Amino acid sequence: MESHIVKIISIKEVTHDVKSFRLEKPAGYQFTPGQATEVSIHKEGWEDERRPFTFTSLNNDGWLEFTIKRYTDHNGVTNQLHQLSVGDELIIRDVWGAIEYKGPGYFIAGGAGITPFIAIFRQLYKEKKAGTETLFFSNKTTKDVIYEEEFKSILGDSAHFILTKDKKPGYETGYIDKKFLEKNITDFTKHFYICGPDKMISDINSSLIELGAKPDVVVFEK
Repeated sequence: MESHIVKIISIKEVTHDVKSFRLEKPAGYQFTPGQATEVSIHKEGWEDERRPFTFTSLNNDGWLEFTIKRYTDHNGVTNQLHQLSVGDELIIRDVWGAIEYKGPGYFIAGGAGITPFIAIFRQLYKEKKAGTETLFFSNKTTKDVIYEEEFKSILGDSAHFILTKDKKPGYETGYIDKKFLEKNITDFTKHFYICGPDKMISDINSSLIELGAKPDVVVFEK
């Protein structure tokens, strides 16, 4: 497996527990929006602690970007990443991933599971093709929503934000379950792109099939 040592060139706060990291881009390094790579920290004791992260930059950008949520329940990789500074180094590896844009449809995401969709939406927006997509994005509270204003600017009224532990004007409250899908999906022949916790993906997949979606239009990380 090919690997590259790259420096962090900028770090930006996105939410209270999410940062975006821009890195040097190795010459010839290519990916498709929605794909990921394994990342580790180039520090003693952390080089072999690999975690998958999705690119949130575009393929023709002169840098690589990852948008990463910090989990503080243990001293793991994301906790360490959030303590790094510009100039620190990461190790990236080969590109992989089954999530890629296959045509207009519904994007369903839970929390940090939105990350594979960020580059897809940015690419569609750049190509002026974003008008036919619908996003259903579930989070616990408003402070957890990643890139809310950007999604609104790209998708307009087709960006829907659902809160599971908060009630605020302009946001839906509840869970993305079969009842929600039945109420909000108008065309089950379109593509469905799903990313989030494993149980969420499994439950939504099952509900979509029960509601009439064909398995070959459902896109998720296998």
